[in-house]
Amino acid sequence: MVPKVVFGAGCFDQLQSILTPERKANAPFIFLVDDVFRDRSDLVDRIPLRFNDQLQFVSADEEPKTSQVDQIVGDIRSEFKITPSGIIGIGGGTILDLCKAVAIMLNNQGSAADYQGWDLVGNQAVYHVGIPTISGTGAEVSRTTVLTGPEKKLGINSDFTPFDQVVLDPDLTKGVPTDQWFYTGMDCFIHCVESLSGSFLNTFSESYGEKAYDLCKEIFLNGDLSDEESRSKLMMASWHGGMSIAYSQVGVAHAMSYGLSYVLGTKHGIGNCIVFDHLEEYYPEGVALFKEMKKKHKIELPTGLCQDLSPQQFDIMMDIALSLHPLWENALGPNWEQIMTREKLRELYLKM
Repeated sequence: MVPKVVFGAGCFDQLQSILTPERKANAPFIFLVDDVFRDRSDLVDRIPLRFNDQLQFVSADEEPKTSQVDQIVGDIRSEFKITPSGIIGIGGGTILDLCKAVAIMLNNQGSAADYQGWDLVGNQAVYHVGIPTISGTGAEVSRTTVLTGPEKKLGINSDFTPFDQVVLDPDLTKGVPTDQWFYTGMDCFIHCVESLSGSFLNTFSESYGEKAYDLCKEIFLNGDLSDEESRSKLMMASWHGGMSIAYSQVGVAHAMSYGLSYVLGTKHGIGNCIVFDHLEEYYPEGVALFKEMKKKHKIELPTGLCQDLSPQQFDIMMDIALSLHPLWENALGPNWEQIMTREKLRELYLKM
């Protein structure tokens, strides 16, 4: 679990006091910041850069890659002769996952691709802090950092992955475009549906999943919250949804969206929405609610994504999805391979 968290409007300004005790002599803090804030002085000017600290703007236009992690780690090692005091990620799920992966790889040898899987990390990560500027992904609290590698899209799942400190400031999510707000919010909602209906469910994950599920309904269906209330509640829904899957697992939508992302580059939030829209057979109540939310917020999802794929692309997409055994077992039980055949999976993808 994340050992330290602060929450509240304006708490971003506590960052300097949070970082000061962690600073080591001559060792910088590296700030990885979503490129969308490059011209946003209202945030950038509040980042407490000191001494030889470094600020790097990173594009979140594409899902994070193992090669991107390796490049950032290589640049840091070549510029600084000592290990940084810490890595601070400020942004959405892409930036937070990059931050976690960079912190891990600064203390472990090889490529990030070598650690895609479960419990493969040998050394503790560098101190790392997560500051989400959009809510829903759960990346701020999860024990994974999802990366696209040369052969697969899979997380670095380990006890060393979670942040040492998280700063939850709902004010940082002001101004998020409606479609992006919806897609990442639905990522949280889908986390809850998949966790609560899965075979890996236990009372610990259930309690978090139920709370996040109720918050999502309040935010996306009731419609009587102020903007301030909505921001705060979605930030906590993201946290609770992330906690729920940390102690259980996700399911069909996430497995299939990983395949979409690997072949087509589809971003995670919208990819989950595209897939989930067709999963009535597996999550009837959740999909019905999702369609209500989609209609209420006038969201039009892309169609025809898979219609022009080559047979080879289809095979790769299905290989990626079917390689995520824990997700399928959670969703469909230990005999999942008899239920989700390649033919069935192809049929579902063709609907998209």
